[in-house]
Amino acid sequence: MADLDLQAVHDEMVAVAYEAGRMILAANPADIDTGTKLNSVDIVTEVDKGVEKMVSTRLAAALPSVAFMGEETYKPGMRLGPEPTFVVDPIDGTVNFVHSLPGACISLGLAVDRAPAVGVIYNPWQDLLFTAIKGRGAYMTRLKGTPPQKLPLAKAPRPLEGLGTALVAVEWGSGRDGPNFELKTDVFKKLAGSRDIGGSMVHSLRSMGSAALNLAAVAAGQLDAYWEGGCWAWDVCAGWCILDEAGGRMASGNPGDWHPALEGRVYLAVRGAPSGQGELIEEFWGVIGDRKMDYSL
Repeated sequence: MADLDLQAVHDEMVAVAYEAGRMILAANPADIDTGTKLNSVDIVTEVDKGVEKMVSTRLAAALPSVAFMGEETYKPGMRLGPEPTFVVDPIDGTVNFVHSLPGACISLGLAVDRAPAVGVIYNPWQDLLFTAIKGRGAYMTRLKGTPPQKLPLAKAPRPLEGLGTALVAVEWGSGRDGPNFELKTDVFKKLAGSRDIGGSMVHSLRSMGSAALNLAAVAAGQLDAYWEGGCWAWDVCAGWCILDEAGGRMASGNPGDWHPALEGRVYLAVRGAPSGQGELIEEFWGVIGDRKMDYSL
């Protein structure tokens, strides 16, 4: 990584993200062709494919030595190597996109040694940009051309005081049956339920429909935690970098693993705080118990 100018890579990724945003906004979801992969909620559109093609072409021209992994060109068995690799989801939140719900984004990550090094997330409907470079902080830009705000947004973040005061993001995912789905729905119920029935009674659960935007909101301090199983590296690489640089912490969504792999597929993100991160993670793992989600590649 020493011979790779991360600032220059970041700047090119931001420019590419803005171009992708223009492509996404130009599309009319009612007029585009859609298809499915796993099932009826695992959707891909011609816009996803077109954006990824533009992104891969432009990044290859600017930085030909950097490898590329994208959601729409992924083949079973592909794995991240130690070499610098762009890890890209052209539209994270495709279900929102096809319903014209403005909660989707392009997620552009750079992984080096299989770890996040640069992250860029852009929601074009809100003109909302999140960026980070490893070791240089994380930022949010609300409108293009305005000064970026350093993350987290709070100058003095509150301590984390446990699940009972937490706002937690979760997602249903595309797998809607089997043991992973049963575990997810059981944990959702326990998180939301009152303490009288053995629940954690979190402030509430949120589903933004985009792993990248969930992670960005945790990094910003707008959400306290995000628990997910079934994501891929392109869903989380950019957001993970932004989370780290904002003082947040990523653990495994399965109990006991404090240092999950980028391709681990099961994640628990917790916002930056002066205290309580480890305690919140352990409390969350206590809700899960001795069970584990299994999304083996």
